[in-house]
Amino acid sequence: MYRFNNDYNQGAHPNILKALEDTNDKAYAGYGLDTISKKAAKQVKDRLKNQNADVHFLVGGTQTNFVVIDSVLRPYEGVISADSGHINVHECGAVESCGHKILTLPHKNGKISAAQVAKLAQDYKDSTIPEHVTVPRMVYISFPTEYGTIYSKKELSDLYKVCKKYGLYLYIDGARLSYGLAAKDNDLKFEDFGKLCDAFYIGGTKCGALMGEALVINNKDMKPHFRNMMKENGAILAKGWLLGIQFGELFKDDLYFKLGEKADKQADRIRKALAKKNYKLFISNKTNQIFVVLENKVMNKLAKNFIFEFEDVIDKNHTCVRFCTSWASSDEAVDALVDAIIG
Repeated sequence: MYRFNNDYNQGAHPNILKALEDTNDKAYAGYGLDTISKKAAKQVKDRLKNQNADVHFLVGGTQTNFVVIDSVLRPYEGVISADSGHINVHECGAVESCGHKILTLPHKNGKISAAQVAKLAQDYKDSTIPEHVTVPRMVYISFPTEYGTIYSKKELSDLYKVCKKYGLYLYIDGARLSYGLAAKDNDLKFEDFGKLCDAFYIGGTKCGALMGEALVINNKDMKPHFRNMMKENGAILAKGWLLGIQFGELFKDDLYFKLGEKADKQADRIRKALAKKNYKLFISNKTNQIFVVLENKVMNKLAKNFIFEFEDVIDKNHTCVRFCTSWASSDEAVDALVDAIIG
């Protein structure tokens, strides 16, 4: 069975495993205060061209999201998100458990627009009963989105302008950041994330690491006591150097970005095979996630040799499924899937 169900179903890039082995008999300071983590943080800031950013290493995406959101918002403040956003759909109410309402907006291909955010913020500003309703204070987006689509530089710039106009923080979930940056239709550079948002995270779990996310805080107002918030929420790893080692390797010789390119190219091969058979994409994108509508008989046939995700029932004869490539998707696996699709 070949797995195309997600991009975290294999361990870690060999460079990371070797680095972990090479450092295994050495001792380091705890809680991310070691020399390796500090060096990795500098690598991120150097690549970002923003030495004023704060970099923190956390274990997982859900943890990173709710710690960031809860560290900034007061109890009566909420976070704006697409209704398809990860914090709204796939995090088991983590943000709400911290006491913050998620203010959802209808997505279009996984994205929300500056105009939508402006309307919501203006509606609150014009409210005659502001003390009775949730105060919008942050905007959460994903890059790529949960549907594999990406924001253009103009879309992100417009969002950030609206956020600054209404006093909102803009926070970007970058669980699959490397795959978004590598997409053929992407016009955003990594350095842009150091300028066009208040905070974002660099996903490692889904992009070559055993686990771990690198949170980058650009806005100075979000920096004070953030490690206190991390500790309170169990987000400071005692053996913090294990995260630092991984991001040090990912940011050595641009490995992180090369892994994204590999996954996107493998996904393109699968898209071409689907197009050859005239299968309809549910949502079109150029990243590592492929959402396609298949006849149930075709889906069931493929399911005999491939593991993929069942997304939604379209009608009694058709289902939307997701194929997901990763940094580790082999030519053998992709060749097998392409051959099976083409028949």
